[in-house]
Amino acid sequence: MSTAEEIEKLMPDTSQLLSIQPEMESPLYYTQLNMLVTGLEWWWRDREDFFIGANLTIYYCRQQLEGMEDYLGTDFFVIEGVEKRPRNCWVAWEEDASYPDLVIELMSDSTADVDRGFKKDLYRNTFRVAEYFWFSPDTLEFNGFYLSGSQYIPREPLENGWRWSKVLGLYLAVVDGKLRYVSRDGELVPTPEELATLAQQKIT
Repeated sequence: MSTAEEIEKLMPDTSQLLSIQPEMESPLYYTQLNMLVTGLEWWWRDREDFFIGANLTIYYCRQQLEGMEDYLGTDFFVIEGVEKRPRNCWVAWEEDASYPDLVIELMSDSTADVDRGFKKDLYRNTFRVAEYFWFSPDTLEFNGFYLSGSQYIPREPLENGWRWSKVLGLYLAVVDGKLRYVSRDGELVPTPEELATLAQQKIT
C-alpha cells in the first residue's frame, strides 16, 4: 500500500460533513449576502468553473473535525477553476487543496476583532487568499487587501470609494448602504429584483 493510500485510510469520512458556520446576525446581513451571491451568479451566468460559498465552513485540517480549531466558517468566498455544483461545505483536501481566491466577511460588532485579526491571518498565511475584503452592513465600514508575497497590501479605493477586485473583474462599491458589484465601465451589476423590474418595464 502506498503512503498516499495509507493517509487516505486515516482521513475521516467527509461525505457527511456539514457547515458549522453560525447563523447570520440579522435580516440585514442575509439581504447583503444574497445580493453578493445572486449578483455574481448572474454576472458569471455563462461560466461553469467556479464555486460561491455563502455562510459556509471551509475544512482545511483534521483539528477542525476534532473540535480543536477556532475557525467556524466564512461569510462569502469564491473559488475559480472548480466544478460548479452544490456543496454542504468546502473540504479542501478533497478539492485538490483548492482554497478561496476571494473572501468577503460581513463584519459586525461581535465579529470585528476576529475578522480584522484571526481571520485575516488565517486567510493570508494558511489559505493564501488572493483578495480579502470586509464590510459592515451596520456601520458601512469597508476595507480590502490583496496578497503580495506573504503580506496583505491595502487595496486603496478610488476617490468614490470603489475598490477593484482582480479576481472578480469588478469593482466593489458601497451603494445605498449595500456592498454592490460595479463593472469596469461603471455599470451597477443588477440584482434579480432589478432585472425583473427592467423586464417588466420592457413589457409595459
